[in-house]
Amino acid sequence: MPIYMDRHDIPEEITAVHVAQMHREDLKIEHLYGCKGMTYWCDEKRRTAFCLIQAPNKKAIQDMHNHAHGEVPHRIIEVEASIVESFLGRIEDPEKSQKTELNIINDPACRTIMVVGLRKSSFKTMDPNHMIGELLNYNRSILQSIDKFLGRVVRQKSGNFLLSFNSVTNAVLCSQEVFSKLGGVSKDKSPDIQLSIGLHVGVPVTEKDGIFEDTIKLAERFCTMAHGKIVLSQEVKELYESENLNVKLSHKNIKALSVGEEKFVNQLMDYTEKEWTNASFNSDHFSKNLGYSKSQLYRKMIGLTGKSPNSFIRDYRLTKALDLLDKKVNNISEIAFGTGFNSPAYFSKCFMDNFGILPSKYVQNYAE
Repeated sequence: MPIYMDRHDIPEEITAVHVAQMHREDLKIEHLYGCKGMTYWCDEKRRTAFCLIQAPNKKAIQDMHNHAHGEVPHRIIEVEASIVESFLGRIEDPEKSQKTELNIINDPACRTIMVVGLRKSSFKTMDPNHMIGELLNYNRSILQSIDKFLGRVVRQKSGNFLLSFNSVTNAVLCSQEVFSKLGGVSKDKSPDIQLSIGLHVGVPVTEKDGIFEDTIKLAERFCTMAHGKIVLSQEVKELYESENLNVKLSHKNIKALSVGEEKFVNQLMDYTEKEWTNASFNSDHFSKNLGYSKSQLYRKMIGLTGKSPNSFIRDYRLTKALDLLDKKVNNISEIAFGTGFNSPAYFSKCFMDNFGILPSKYVQNYAE
């Protein structure tokens, strides 16, 4: 039977006790609708509650809630139990609450999402076997820090990690430790591997169809923009400083974006993801479609990414091309045209300038 998660936006007068009572009423009549309540999360501070329910369909959940207490959910999405557990740490009631008459769970579902990216940035100094060994060392070191700061690995693939943390402070401290070990100037740092980290905070159910979809997307975009730094949202910064008695989050390798900068990142990436395969796509298109003059756009992009608009587009395409070369599905000419380059020769030149190796040699020696 499918599993769903719903979101209730709860009024000010509703407490965790009231939510527990409503959950108890659900359990009394769930069998009438073919449902089975698995657990729930309640966040009095953010005024939200989330229920995890096995049900034949979304309507059965709405009808059950309406019958039990009248509090119909504002949004319902289908989820996988294993993914929910990876993000939230459980798919059943906490053990201590299972033995009480009224199951009061004042446990927020808000999580800090961290995306860690390891990018092969150059192939000038490292042979293939050494590169593989270095990436394995990086992965081991990152996993040690995740475990130390009580993070959970939601997804790990090809040098990229999607992580979930209950605590904003633990997430930030984990990112700082990972960066101090692998991202700065240290004996463990490889000049040919670039570490980037993005952090954002959010709740599992929004208006999107996927669990934590909005939060993941922005954290991934921060990671894409980071280029050897830690980039985090304004909300992460504010929550960290609130949890740590207003200790300012200040570090040369951390960039906390303003709300306006977050909006610009979304505008920039929305348009880039839509147009990057178009060979005619350039900085003029950015200026026109994002509503900035060329000089305004240049200043904003240098400030956020350290790159000019055209350099950003080129490097974005090259990173996509590198991923496609690793998959070994298409030949080099197909990848060149498919990633927005006018010719295989120009693609090879840009690839060589950026990575220090020709695409053909990369496929021969380094492709995964």
